[in-house]
Amino acid sequence: MSQSTTTADRVDPVGPLLTRITGDEKHGPSAHSTLDVLWVLYDRVLRITPETVDDPDRDRFVLSKGHGPAAFYAVLAAKGFIPESWLDDLAGPDSRLGHHPDRLLVPGVEIGSGSLGHGLGLAVGMVLGLRAQGLTDPRVYVLLGDAELDEGSNHEAIAYAGATGLDRLTAVVIDNQSATHGWPGGIASRFTAHGWTAGTVDGRDHEEIRAGLTGHRPGRPHAVVARVGVK
Repeated sequence: MSQSTTTADRVDPVGPLLTRITGDEKHGPSAHSTLDVLWVLYDRVLRITPETVDDPDRDRFVLSKGHGPAAFYAVLAAKGFIPESWLDDLAGPDSRLGHHPDRLLVPGVEIGSGSLGHGLGLAVGMVLGLRAQGLTDPRVYVLLGDAELDEGSNHEAIAYAGATGLDRLTAVVIDNQSATHGWPGGIASRFTAHGWTAGTVDGRDHEEIRAGLTGHRPGRPHAVVARVGVK
């Protein structure tokens, strides 16, 4: 996946790790568009470490934008969830790192990502499951792509989460203008119309990203639209 990019150079120490991954170049732009958000999540927001991957009170991260998970793998390696040497063999016959993350093979992965459009519904289910167990501290963060919002399953998940006040849920939408159509009032309005709080940030500005990710309010799910310049 080696390619010239200011993002990989800027996000230290993840950039050098990302350049080690080869074999999935067609999804390179997808990986680079998520790199800054993933780094801020794991470095400054999520309450999870390699030692607490099975702690019931940990925060959960769901990669709904499961195509091109190279940036996710690089961040997991930088934070010590997986050995850096795993990055040298993406989707090889003996590799644990597939073209879609597998929760049974990769420490720190919560779901097996696949078809776009299912991650937000799974995140809603996680919040409901945690609530049923009396676990009210963990937050669930789900990363989506802008085109993914075309899926009807996401519309249903947005409407349900807003109607039931799932305030432990945060959706992060990477807006790289890859959707075939837009939405009146912008992406954030699609969430606020259903009772969410929402904000739009520069997807390369780490301070804006952190502020957006921590801007939730009691009683309402929260969405962050991170605008980036690559598809």
